[in-house]
Amino acid sequence: MSQQLEIKELDQVVVRFSGDSGDGMQLAGNIFSTVSATVGNGISTFPDYPADIRAPQGSLTGVSGFQVHIGRGRVYTPGDLCDVLVAMNAAALKTQLAHAKPQATIIIDTDSFGERDLQKAEFSTSDYLAELGIDTDRVVACPMTQMVKACLKDSGMDNKAVLKCRNMFALGLVCWLFDRDLGLVAAFLREKFHKKPAIAESNIRVVQAGYDYGHNVHASVPAVYRIESAEKVPGRYMDITGNKATAYGLIAAAEKAGLRLYLGSYPITPATDILHELAKHKSLGVTTVQCEDEISACASSVGAAFAGALAATSTSGPGICLKSEAINLAVIDELPLVVIDVQRGGPSTGLPTKSEQTDLLQVLYGRNGESPMPVIAATSPTSCFDAAYAAAKMALEHLTPVVLLTDAYIANGSAAWLLPDIDKLPDIHPHYAPDSMKDSYTPYIRDPQTKARYWAVPGREGFTHILGGLEKDGATGAISTEPENHNLMDHLRAEKVARISVPDVAVEGDADDASLLIVGFGGTYGHLYTAMQELRSQGEKVALAHFMYINPLPANTAEVLRRYPKVVVAEQNLGQFAAYLRANIDGFVPYKFDQVKGQPFVVSELVANFKQIIHA
Repeated sequence: MSQQLEIKELDQVVVRFSGDSGDGMQLAGNIFSTVSATVGNGISTFPDYPADIRAPQGSLTGVSGFQVHIGRGRVYTPGDLCDVLVAMNAAALKTQLAHAKPQATIIIDTDSFGERDLQKAEFSTSDYLAELGIDTDRVVACPMTQMVKACLKDSGMDNKAVLKCRNMFALGLVCWLFDRDLGLVAAFLREKFHKKPAIAESNIRVVQAGYDYGHNVHASVPAVYRIESAEKVPGRYMDITGNKATAYGLIAAAEKAGLRLYLGSYPITPATDILHELAKHKSLGVTTVQCEDEISACASSVGAAFAGALAATSTSGPGICLKSEAINLAVIDELPLVVIDVQRGGPSTGLPTKSEQTDLLQVLYGRNGESPMPVIAATSPTSCFDAAYAAAKMALEHLTPVVLLTDAYIANGSAAWLLPDIDKLPDIHPHYAPDSMKDSYTPYIRDPQTKARYWAVPGREGFTHILGGLEKDGATGAISTEPENHNLMDHLRAEKVARISVPDVAVEGDADDASLLIVGFGGTYGHLYTAMQELRSQGEKVALAHFMYINPLPANTAEVLRRYPKVVVAEQNLGQFAAYLRANIDGFVPYKFDQVKGQPFVVSELVANFKQIIHA
């Protein structure tokens, strides 16, 4: 560390890496966030992928971003605006400057700001900094491309491979700026490229070169920064994305229940990583099948559930539309199935790489007939593990398909996760038919308390039965079109879901005397919590009730919503959760904050809006 520079300690910082979709910004951001989590910092990340597939190089629509918020303790959002912006080309600088604070440090590769680069990015002059109103004192201008070529001139790598290492030079500069241990970066790269050690060592050399550049020229900054870690709960941590946490939650549930895990899926953004992750774990009894379309993927999972597996199917909103017929087969057959919906922008193909909460009413009601299903919504990348585990437990113990809602923001985002002790996870008891029913079993005999039917796995002697899509007689299991029986079965299927016990919704903040209650569900938790805390720091009395369990709603929902003089429901759709709550809570008329931009909430916007409501 240079002796001429001051080392300043910070409580938190936000860094945004940006460049072409092929510039490796996601990898650079992931390494920086992983290294930060390893040393005990709290992290929250937001990968911001372009929607275009192979957009022209240097174009405005092809920019890929990765934002990471690092703090001494737990952080809840990836931050509204960044303190450091890495822009690998002219298009990245132009499109990503809006995500930077006015005083942010900007790191650019000057080799990617030539005349042709500026034309592609639609600059009108060659003085791009002045055109954007950027103070040159804020800019760390570095000829990264030239320096990477010089660093790897003896590596034997071709020019294309050399240029792919530019992201590591930028990473080295950022690691210098924040006093990061390059040994941790090297360990990450050696593990990632363990089958290509020469590639790993070349990348490590480039990271060191970027670090040395900052160290030697001081990179036009007055100080380097250090973010010490607050005291954390002892244990083993990892940087985990929501999709990976979802996969791990399913694996843990299968292990706890003593079942094999089956996932039938069809690739779709942003849910595909769940399939990719589970496919790695055959040694843990996981079976994955990539089917030819969405309905066959779901239908195969229904078959696996009938055969006695913990069955799941993963998709996004368009896939939920296509799976609906097969999902309804699981509803009428009353089979345990976890349906994972990683929500993205719609309608139709919409915004495939962006995040929304617009599938709520679809998963609640978007099937033919009376088709009740429990719905659980994960609230953060790490909570995806708990939500997946809870969905599997609910499906197996109540013999019902269960929807697990996540969204692109928390599915692709990551956070530091304390690995759980599987022995301390709640027990899972699949609702098997008892031996006493042998030779008298019919498929719709029900538990008198929960109304759940009993599960008989095919091949079990004395428990032969038939399930299918046609309505069955509740007593005999034979096909029935009798009106009273159908009416009874519809009511029983609804009552079974309604009787599922879920935890009360917690109220955080000024729970006893808030003048405003903020209400949300799913992946908006971090932003709403941060907005609540900001308002409280300004002297306002504010509370937050955030819902993980949507159907059935927690038993205390009505009491909580009626307790406060003003309630605002904030969601990333046009008011679906507010409408659902109004339909279920008599006389409930909330304020609404609706936003459908494909981007996470901005905390400052939430604070300003909520403050207006408080003082209206």
